[in-house]
Amino acid sequence: MKLVIVTGMSGGGKRTAVKMLEDVGFYCVDNLPVSFIEKFVELVSAPNTEVTKVALGLDVRANQSFEEVERILESLRNNGYSFEILFMDASDQVLLKRYKETRRVHPLSPDGRVEDGIHREREILRKIKSEADYVIDTSSLLTRELKEELDRIFVQNKKYNSLMINIVSFGFKNGIPADADLVFDVRFLPNPFYIDELKHKTGNDKEVQDYVMQFKEAGQFVDKLVDLLAFLIPNYVKEGKYQLVIGIGCTGGKHRSVTLANELYRCMKDKGDYGLKITHRDVVQGI
Repeated sequence: MKLVIVTGMSGGGKRTAVKMLEDVGFYCVDNLPVSFIEKFVELVSAPNTEVTKVALGLDVRANQSFEEVERILESLRNNGYSFEILFMDASDQVLLKRYKETRRVHPLSPDGRVEDGIHREREILRKIKSEADYVIDTSSLLTRELKEELDRIFVQNKKYNSLMINIVSFGFKNGIPADADLVFDVRFLPNPFYIDELKHKTGNDKEVQDYVMQFKEAGQFVDKLVDLLAFLIPNYVKEGKYQLVIGIGCTGGKHRSVTLANELYRCMKDKGDYGLKITHRDVVQGI
């Protein structure tokens, strides 16, 4: 039997993950009382049971100690039960934003500030996160992308990519992406904005791509950036980083940055043990 323990930060997507696993054939139980966990695992692991895949959702509650959950999981391991831990996470800023949008109270801070509850919960879950088999940061994941990631791990049984890389093109005049870890300025290249036939096109159009990439500096920039990332990525993974946002900016975020972000994505796609996505933040905005 395949058993997956789904836990993580409140607001990180745990319940969404449990529902998605249910959709792909897992028998799912969410928020089972701690005292029932061992007996439940014993029952679903019994010989001749029809249940072959189980997802058990566990979270922090104000009225129970998560240390007891950790003790029970250790006891299950010692008794020969095998399971995997899926930890759902998101940045503190994103969690706070989600709480404000839904107007929910934090389970660890029902009468206080949400920020305090998030900080307390992160400390409580620090140990189980370090032991997790899979950590998925949903800070910038769309629901569709989360579904694809879970399907890849638990249905297709493909190798887990511990690092999710998001390449983001943007315009400096609209501000640097708040979640960017690395920012690269490509305003050193000639601007297609000043060419009438290219002004209203974007870096997703071949004409703009051909114009930008005709300059040798554009290709050199991509080559050097790929080389830098080849050094950085394994070290980020080694240090336990789960999400890397690479910002590539030009003036308006429609021509040079989009072209070079696309080129970087093409060079990195299917080349390493990481997830990869691309976002053109300012393409839909005016120049």
